[in-house]
Amino acid sequence: MSTTDHEPQLALSDTVPGPVLDAPGVPAARPLRAWQNAALEKYFDPERDEPADYLVTATPGAGKTTFALALARRLLDTRRVDRVVVVAPTDHLRTQWAEAAHRAGIELDPTMTNAVGPVRPDMKGYVTTYAQVAGHPMLHRARATAKRSLVVMDEIHHAGDGLSWGDAVFEAFGDARRRLSLTGTPFRTKADERIPFVAYVEDDSVESEGGLRSVADFTYGYKDALADGVVRPVVFAAYTGVSRWRNSAGEVVAASLTDATTKSVESLAWKTALDPRGDWVPHVVAAMDERLNHLREHGMHDAAGLVLASDQEDARAYAKIVQRVTGEKPALILSDDPKASQKISEFAESDQRFVVCVRMISEGVDVPRAACLAWMTSYRTPLFFAQAVGRVVRSRAPGESATVFLPAVRPLLALAAEMESDRNHVIPPPPSVSSEEVDEGGLDLLPAPEREAGEKKEYEALEAQAEFAHVLHGGKALTGGDLPPVSVEEEDFLGLPGLLSPEQTAALLAQRDAEIRKRTARPVEEAEPAGGAVPAEPEPEDATWHTAALLRKEIHGLVGRVAAGRAMPHASVYSTLRTAVPGPPSASASVDVLRRRRDHLLSMV
Repeated sequence: MSTTDHEPQLALSDTVPGPVLDAPGVPAARPLRAWQNAALEKYFDPERDEPADYLVTATPGAGKTTFALALARRLLDTRRVDRVVVVAPTDHLRTQWAEAAHRAGIELDPTMTNAVGPVRPDMKGYVTTYAQVAGHPMLHRARATAKRSLVVMDEIHHAGDGLSWGDAVFEAFGDARRRLSLTGTPFRTKADERIPFVAYVEDDSVESEGGLRSVADFTYGYKDALADGVVRPVVFAAYTGVSRWRNSAGEVVAASLTDATTKSVESLAWKTALDPRGDWVPHVVAAMDERLNHLREHGMHDAAGLVLASDQEDARAYAKIVQRVTGEKPALILSDDPKASQKISEFAESDQRFVVCVRMISEGVDVPRAACLAWMTSYRTPLFFAQAVGRVVRSRAPGESATVFLPAVRPLLALAAEMESDRNHVIPPPPSVSSEEVDEGGLDLLPAPEREAGEKKEYEALEAQAEFAHVLHGGKALTGGDLPPVSVEEEDFLGLPGLLSPEQTAALLAQRDAEIRKRTARPVEEAEPAGGAVPAEPEPEDATWHTAALLRKEIHGLVGRVAAGRAMPHASVYSTLRTAVPGPPSASASVDVLRRRRDHLLSMV
């Protein structure tokens, strides 16, 4: 619809980066990023009519919420609309949207239910969920048409989550004045399941099987965001290992995650690796623990790790493993917990190192200090992968990087390779430290397999071992096995993207692997000996991981106290400590070295 004759117009230069405030005391918004301004310019292009529907695809962490509220602010200020309705996937995101809108000078009510009729007169609109819209579409239709409304549909692909949700969204908002749809990545849809207000083209990719792919009016991808410094570069660390399970015929089958011969075998090996009773999960948790320790020692003092589980039962089990391996109790966030939203907010603002969740932090939730992700779920779709990885790529300062620990299975490696390809277009790889050529064969990547019918009833997980496989870089698997060990000086730079080559990064993770295996050996009382055998006494050194974990935690707290008391950066305190008590970084230091460092810090407090 053209607005030339009926609505006041403003040139883009007439607006300011911050919003016009509705009330005193509301802080001004940050200046918009270049892509957000470009998306606004395209929306208000004077050469064409302003669109009734506008789809923006922007990589997770790029600032879709900020863009949407800037657009809403301008439409309100120029009286093109009088109301804003936001549809979000979860209740927690309702609160997050309302808080962001308040900072932009737009008061939205995140508490309205379907039992309430009109929007409160002191509100510019409200925030709801797709489930609520599906529960009473005519109510939301009445609210969206009572005034000229902009309807913002966050993560619009959720309109296809239920058979009737798409119909409900169309019924509720088909007559709204304007609609803005947001998504973190292009999504695919079956030909007979179109999502309302989205334009499609035929998708000829292998994954689509003749389906449709969404077409955005404005796209801002990971490569663009990385070049602009909006997101962090990601390192993918893949872990393999042998899984053993018993099939329906009672036969014991063993297969490596990396060398599975068929999709079915790979799927079962993957599922067995994720079983909390095996050794794969604690091994990867320990690897991520060391990575977090390193990040915290080298500038990112509040770095946090996310453990992503498939279901609530696994999440509870993984939380116990995190506590056993690291010596710290993680936050546990489950979808049926009435305090889930509060726990997410508390974790985002705290110094806690680990959180275990199912899907509560998979998309939209903002935890900028999260820098590591352990992929311990069977989810494998491109959309979910992008959303989950997006939780750890939000950039706060130059030099920060993100690490994703994942099973070395082809469906996930294929998705990681896509992001790696974008990364390598922006950040050229550092010079190789070896003259030997890396294997040019690449990875034989296959499309994501479908879940086997009746799979859960046809097998029993027995055990799974973990072993560092490779760092994925440029579609190649870099093992680091043929390179000399990484020095202590080189190890200090692992957290800084571009200073260590991918080969050196792989070598460092590989040489730590044996020590991690010692740390994660299960205590005797937790082991489940076969055939009634009496378990052997544990090796004395296997018990030191708990002492080391407690000492590292104590050192981190003391470093914070010294830094605050002496007005020194955390990194400077760590550097001084390493000079006073020589030795490897805390993640690799012995208990004796850790004790001496703790005592030295106590003398500085």
